[in-house]
Amino acid sequence: MSAKAAQYDVIRKPIITEKSTMASENGAVVFEVAMSANKPAIKDAVEALFGVKVKAVNTTITKGKAKRFRGQLGKRKDVKKAYVTLEEGNTIDVSTGL
Repeated sequence: MSAKAAQYDVIRKPIITEKSTMASENGAVVFEVAMSANKPAIKDAVEALFGVKVKAVNTTITKGKAKRFRGQLGKRKDVKKAYVTLEEGNTIDVSTGL
């Protein structure tokens, strides 16, 4: 497996919500990342894939809720999010894709 493929395994997809849009006004971008990913790995992957300088990485784990799917009790998956703060002058346009 190539190094680039490993970085795509760390960063799954950008998260575009109202809260993440507000964070982007402060130079932060929100990504869904692998549960096994740590902060240095996330920083390296973002810098390599997007060619930007990362200032800080904050992570949060959202536990999956119990929900009903077609009457059956199910559980949403646990999600790990990374709030990546970029250095001044660096931007990532998540709406265009990779």
